[in-house]
Amino acid sequence: MKMLLASALAAVSLSQAAFADGIDISGSIAAENRVFFERGNLPGQLQTYQGSLEFELDVRWTSPDRRWDFVFVPFGRLDGRDGERTHFDAREAYVRWNGDTVSVRTGYAKVFWGVAESLHLVDIINQSDGIEDIDNEDKLGQLMLEVSVQQDWGQITGYVLPSFRKRTFAGVDGRLRLPFPVDDSLTRFDQGQDEGGDIDFALRYSHYFGDWDVGLSFFSGASRDPRFVIDPSLGVFAPFYDDITQVGVDLQYTNEAWLWKFEGIVRDTPFETFVAGVGGLEYSFYGVTEAGADLGIILEIQYDNRSNDPLLGPLSPADNDLVTGFRYSLNDVEDTAVLAGITTDLDDGSLSGFVEASRRIGDNWTTELEGRFFLSVDQQNLIAGFSKDSHIIIRLTRYF
Repeated sequence: MKMLLASALAAVSLSQAAFADGIDISGSIAAENRVFFERGNLPGQLQTYQGSLEFELDVRWTSPDRRWDFVFVPFGRLDGRDGERTHFDAREAYVRWNGDTVSVRTGYAKVFWGVAESLHLVDIINQSDGIEDIDNEDKLGQLMLEVSVQQDWGQITGYVLPSFRKRTFAGVDGRLRLPFPVDDSLTRFDQGQDEGGDIDFALRYSHYFGDWDVGLSFFSGASRDPRFVIDPSLGVFAPFYDDITQVGVDLQYTNEAWLWKFEGIVRDTPFETFVAGVGGLEYSFYGVTEAGADLGIILEIQYDNRSNDPLLGPLSPADNDLVTGFRYSLNDVEDTAVLAGITTDLDDGSLSGFVEASRRIGDNWTTELEGRFFLSVDQQNLIAGFSKDSHIIIRLTRYF
């Protein structure tokens, strides 16, 4: 906690003088409380509430000729109830050279691919930060060498990823954790590779053709999704990251108030080759109130035909699901916005929902409300382990 507060105070004291030197320093510090509605499924889990502090610093420098960029974004969380959720990470720490048509970036960075709202199938460069949430939206920084070429025919980017980041997991006393004990110190890889002994590669092409935005991607390396193998001597499960090859496509078609979206992958693993896809639409109603609010309706279908045998690889709950939701923006000076949706498993009828709402307070404060609800879950469904983890998050953030 002292480290977080000291870093925040140091950033505030430096920010005024930093602009004169061409350095932009900003950041945020937040107080968060996660409140659960029920006792957990598993013995020893924390009950009711989970308070924490969150800190992020953002340091950026651009050379006068705009050829060079430096970015440093450390992140930290101090959790009062789950020791595993207390962690620090360099979300980004890289240097980039920008030419007329070529850019080169090296260091820790985050890369996002995809267009869908409910599921990001093609987004595979960065590892998910599993102790932040289970929605795979929070990502760890990835060490990389990135070379990008921009031409009239589109942008092509190549990645060399020389170091692997293991997924993070909640502790035994934490919530939103797997229903079995996981020891990531026993992590295993194909061919006995250790954490830094393998090199992954990726390639992506992106361009727009009229109203179409198109992305094609290729990845070869260690899967970001682990399967779990039992360690009989210790009685715990060890994450195992198989080598995979994945080809992906993401498409978005824009036509006035319509957005049509699709993401699809073909993934080859040591055990099977499967396909998965997510696609749907978003339609926006503009000016639905006299004050100028906008309402967007979201509809997406998720599909995955991988085997349901846990010995053959990580399973996916998004195998035959329907996602319906809405996005409501007041378009006011406080940037008030709400995003909410319900996921329905079309095989067993299991229901889960989410809501995200935010509103700015003055120039430097933001209040947020997030909720995740497991409304009716079949006990054979993969999310059954979270059936009593419905909760809301209240977060107050100060930006500087």
